[in-house]
Amino acid sequence: MQRLAVLPLLSIVLLGPAATAATLGPGDAFPAFESTDQHGVAYTFEPGTQVVLIAFEMSAAKAANRYLAAQPATYLDDHQAVYIANIYGMPAIGRHFALPKMRKYPQRIVLADGEDLLSPFPRQEKRVTVLGLDDAGMIRTVGYWNPEEALVFP
Repeated sequence: MQRLAVLPLLSIVLLGPAATAATLGPGDAFPAFESTDQHGVAYTFEPGTQVVLIAFEMSAAKAANRYLAAQPATYLDDHQAVYIANIYGMPAIGRHFALPKMRKYPQRIVLADGEDLLSPFPRQEKRVTVLGLDDAGMIRTVGYWNPEEALVFP
């Protein structure tokens, strides 16, 4: 009987906080946040955003950047969308080369540079998370976009 009681505690210890952290999904409020974009301009999440794209991995972010750069400069604004790219953990030398490249893209890239900013969001390997929001900022839908294919907004 005692062995069964130890299993949940053991899974928490072995798997760490990621195993117990809640992942946001439909019905949850999208958390407000502040950051900067690739030009160093301050960004504050605004109500009225309908779609949030989050690239967690460099390969997905690069593919998303290529796709979005091929669209009109107003593409994200036209869809009331925000694009967030994870740069947390990128070494200084990597940033030295990556940020100037990012500045060439016409779309705004909000930079996620903190472990806590992206931790509550669902993710899939090699995909960009696509969150559809309602007018109150609640998450309506969660999807995953392969940036090698056309983006379909929720």
